[in-house]
Order: sequence, then C-alpha cells, then structure tokens
Amino acid sequence: MARRSKLTRLALLPAAALALTTAACGGGDDSGDTAEGNGSGVELVNDGTLTTCTSLPYPPFQEQDDSGEIVGFDVDMIDIVAQDLGVEQEIIDVDFAQIKNGAALNAGKCDIAAAGMTITEERKENLGFSVPYFDETLAVVAKQGSDVTGLDDVESQNLTLGVQADTTSLDYATSEGFKPQVFRHAGLQVQAMQAGKVDVVLQDLPTVLDWLKNKEDIAADWEVVDKVDTGDQYGYAVKKGNTELLDQLNESLKQAFEDGSWAESYEKWIGEAPEKTPTGTESGS
Repeated sequence: MARRSKLTRLALLPAAALALTTAACGGGDDSGDTAEGNGSGVELVNDGTLTTCTSLPYPPFQEQDDSGEIVGFDVDMIDIVAQDLGVEQEIIDVDFAQIKNGAALNAGKCDIAAAGMTITEERKENLGFSVPYFDETLAVVAKQGSDVTGLDDVESQNLTLGVQADTTSLDYATSEGFKPQVFRHAGLQVQAMQAGKVDVVLQDLPTVLDWLKNKEDIAADWEVVDKVDTGDQYGYAVKKGNTELLDQLNESLKQAFEDGSWAESYEKWIGEAPEKTPTGTESGS
C-alpha cells in the first residue's frame, strides 16, 4: 500500500523577512543543527525543521490554497524527506534566480530547493541535484480560435511571446531566436494572459494544465496548441557538497518511487496516472 505523505503546516515568509532568516541561520556556515528522529546526522539550518526554498506560485508543484497553506506535488515529495528525517517541512518563498544559482542555499536560507526545477549542466555547477523525479515537457499556449499551431507562427505573425524569467522556457525561446517578453514568475505570466498583453505563452506543461483546470478565464480563452519534449528532467537541489542531505533526499525519493507514493501524488496533482515511474538510478548531480 502506498505510503501517504502527511502535509505539515508550512510558513510563507515575506521577502522582507528573508534577510532576518539568513542572519539567524548564521549565513549558511557548517554550524547548522542536526536532524533528530532517525539518527541520520544530517545538519539542517533550523533545528527540527527541513527548510525548503521555492518560488511561488508554480502550480501544481507548489502554490497557496484558499487557507493560505502551501500545497503541491513538490510539497508532498519533500514532506516525505522531512518525515524520514524526523522533522517537519517549512517553506520560504524566494526569487527563482536565487534558487537556480545556488545563492539561497549558500546563504543558509534553506536546506533544499524545490521549484519544479530542470536539471541543467549550468545549474549543476552551483547545485547538488537529486535523482530526476519528473520529465520536462513545455507547452505552447495560444488564444482559442487563433491560427497559431506552434512557435514558428510567433515570428511569421509578429506575435508577442511570454515566458517566465530564469527558466528553461526562456532558454529554449532565446536559443530558437525569439525575443520574448519576460515575467518574473508564473503568476505575472497569467496576469499578462488575462490582460491580453501576450499572444502566445511558453511554459511547463503541468503548470499550463493546472491553469486550464483551475482558472476559468484562461480555460475559456486559451488552449495548448503544441508541446515541446526537451528530453530534460526536474530535480531537487541541495547546497553543493552537502552529500549527507543529498543521500537522504535520494533515498527518500527512491522509496517513494518504489512504494507508490510518487505515483499517488503525481495522479493527485497532475490529474492523470503517470505513464512511467522514475527508476531513481539516474544521477542528477
């Protein structure tokens, strides 16, 4: 029977509080507290807590529900890691740029970065990645009733393409010669769609499917017209060189792959059963 991850009460810290958090954590040195509960010896930046950096909102991986609690696929997975360490998970919201370049982890703001983040060679220079846990597919989204069938139409029809900053969607768009309008996070991307400021959007498919499922105006006016299978995968990240936590992270993920917890959470948040389950043998680091 699949192990069901119990969601803990999570905290969203305003940006102004991050500096205080960093100071309280001693700047991310090696004097962190040790996780108690399973004798793992893993050092954490806050006693009794596995602190996760993410960039909100990014459904279905992490977002605030109506009660203000942060929920999502990534939340479920890192909750499992926290349980295995005998601690609770706490989530803080930071700019994605601070996550992908390792700054948030290096500053001691968090133990783990979980943000629907693609594993790339550039990011591996600054982060210690887990085994991959999710295949990346990008969605090309256009207005319903338009004659847009893919990214080629953006240039030929002189349309505005909207992408999220610091993402592989931006990397892909610029590598293909586009000069897109860039939005700091996915929420601002949605606002631009709602206001008619963009004609076409490139974003990760699970996030787009969540928009179409939960945002009535987006579902009424927009549709997926094409998909781009990049061949890349998502991973969670720790501070480079933090092998103890990385080993625990990988062990917890592999157990979730094997006991059905990963598949259960995937179906809950993605809306369909996965075609395959990660093997946990691929290296993200």
